[in-house]
Amino acid sequence: MAKATKKQALGRGLSALLKDPENDIKSAEDKNADKVVGNIIELDINSIDVNPFQPRTSFNDETLQELATSIREIGVIQPITVRKLDFDKYQLVSGERRFRASKLVGLKTIPAYIRIANDQESLTMALVENIQRQDLDPIEISLSYQRLIDEINLTQEQLSDRVGKKRSTIANYLRLLKLDPIVQTGIRDGFISMGHGRALINVEDQQQQLEIYEKIVADSLSVRNTEELVRSLHNKEEKGSPKKTDTKAPQYVLKGIKDFSEYFGAKIDIKVSNNGRGKLIIPFSSEEDFKRLKKLINSED
Repeated sequence: MAKATKKQALGRGLSALLKDPENDIKSAEDKNADKVVGNIIELDINSIDVNPFQPRTSFNDETLQELATSIREIGVIQPITVRKLDFDKYQLVSGERRFRASKLVGLKTIPAYIRIANDQESLTMALVENIQRQDLDPIEISLSYQRLIDEINLTQEQLSDRVGKKRSTIANYLRLLKLDPIVQTGIRDGFISMGHGRALINVEDQQQQLEIYEKIVADSLSVRNTEELVRSLHNKEEKGSPKKTDTKAPQYVLKGIKDFSEYFGAKIDIKVSNNGRGKLIIPFSSEEDFKRLKKLINSED
């Protein structure tokens, strides 16, 4: 604790350096940059803007007030991280809850780490830092993954390395974004779990998906109950459709098809003929989804 206090005291001296226009730092190569970048510095709280790249869209008022009470009593223990925008102007990279709580209690300054980063780097840092948190809901995580793929142009494999998650885990989160918006809201609000959502993805008919969602909420169905309900729905549809002439897939195919589905983030269909030959059918829902699949295949080259 003594080391942190000493470093923050040093930060109060360095903050004066940042108030001098002649010593303004615009890049990591500028004079005095090594004294400022990476150190804890007391910044004027009004010189900091919130991060437009912040993946979190809602903040619990009660827990924010609890944090504010703690900060009022013992101060900000963990500094926020900001990036320098202009002279005496900064933007949050991480620590928005601490920033908001500090404003609630009327703090004039806040301890911060300063980073030099462009928009893309700031987006990456903000998203990755937030993904590592334990209290993001599954849809916020899914949207963060999708933004990293779309805006940073990452493949799922590269994203897996960046955030330290298995590619199959990332694929499962991304699939949640195919759910009806009402179902996504249900996950965000805690009416159903991610497990329920994963079961509902297999229901392609939107109206049926919503009907099952309403039944889950009304009857407090477990994930297993939901999976059985979806399975029975598929069985009824198969019985009502004309019989297929395809041969039953061999065991090695049935065992391996799950890996294909997790890799592509989509339900893979199979067709096997009498001579043992077969086809894998990879569905896509839009041009963007097709491009996502194409990137996955190209990433293996």
